[in-house]
Amino acid sequence: MSSAVLHGLPSDGAEMIAEQFVRARLAGQSLPQFPGTVPTTLADAYRCQELAIERFPDRIVGWKVARVPPAFAQQFPEERLVGPVFSRNLQIAHVGQIVDFPVIEGGFGAVEAEIVLRVNEDAPAHKKTWSIDEAAELVRSFHLGVETAVSPLATLNDLGPGAVVSDLGNNWGVIVGASIGEWRSIEEIVALTFIDDGFVGRGTAFVRQGALGALAFALSKCAQRGRPLRAGDYISTGAITGVHDIRNGQQSRLVFEGCGEVECRAVRAGQYLPGAKR
Repeated sequence: MSSAVLHGLPSDGAEMIAEQFVRARLAGQSLPQFPGTVPTTLADAYRCQELAIERFPDRIVGWKVARVPPAFAQQFPEERLVGPVFSRNLQIAHVGQIVDFPVIEGGFGAVEAEIVLRVNEDAPAHKKTWSIDEAAELVRSFHLGVETAVSPLATLNDLGPGAVVSDLGNNWGVIVGASIGEWRSIEEIVALTFIDDGFVGRGTAFVRQGALGALAFALSKCAQRGRPLRAGDYISTGAITGVHDIRNGQQSRLVFEGCGEVECRAVRAGQYLPGAKR
């Protein structure tokens, strides 16, 4: 392998990080520690993510967006971060259905109540910066949803955005729930999260600054990476009630007041078998 340095992280180090995370995810197996040196810049972290995407045997059907925690804001000076959503782990939830999603034994697993937006048309490849108003014009549909945040590494979130970005944004799927037709008239949505019938979190999603702001960030960031959003992409726009740990066999109910709910259940991850689920 080359010993050249890319943005401060040796290229062979980035290759190793990507290879080990992808291999562990495909096998449904945990990692005992971060594979190498945790990226200290966003440029390094996204380099690892790109290498992981190149190795992954599935197509991207959307992106997760999350905020950079305040404690890491100085080191990672962007408001949000993104990670890819692959076809095999995108699921549509129907009313009354409990959707199973994979978690890796010994790794990190969590559920997050989120607003999920679907993109109406291909974003122009040349446009690198998007405003909230411009992003709103690209929304095909507005959904209740869940991000299933799963990693082979149990401590991934504790290590900060450099680690999270490098491991595909700590994403292992999005569950898309009911659509809200008149979303433009909604300013905010209150959500509650339950795990095994126990209440674990409540929060408010602000449609403009939260969901549409996340979409504008994804449009900009992905275009700058040479991956402009495409018609039909799903964008999971950030945790509303928090990030709630979940283990194999546990069930979660995510309630969006006045709009509906989504139910899901964690199951043990097996070998990853690519295949469209759109």
